[in-house]
Amino acid sequence: MGESKDTTIALNVRLKPSESSAHPRAANYTNVGIAQGIAYLDFGFIEPALLAAIVKTAKDGQAAPKGLDGHLVARVAMDVGSLTRLQQQIQRVLVSVSPAQKPKTKG
Repeated sequence: MGESKDTTIALNVRLKPSESSAHPRAANYTNVGIAQGIAYLDFGFIEPALLAAIVKTAKDGQAAPKGLDGHLVARVAMDVGSLTRLQQQIQRVLVSVSPAQKPKTKG
């Protein structure tokens, strides 16, 4: 039997929105967990005013709450290989927007 090697092929993929994905949702909180080889990416939203109140509380020397409630915007489940590819894509995006990567102009 021959060895199986994973190969990545670049394709132009166009995703058509479904009814639930037609409008972007705001998320300001993320969490990634893994169970039984599946990665679960949770995207949530916490009211900015609540976050500001917690920061003010901490600056005033008061104890921060032990927890807070937010809204689950979306949960995405993927295998670890897909999570690895997502990480690579995110890394490329972050490198491309990094100030250190931008060409310097002579002034």
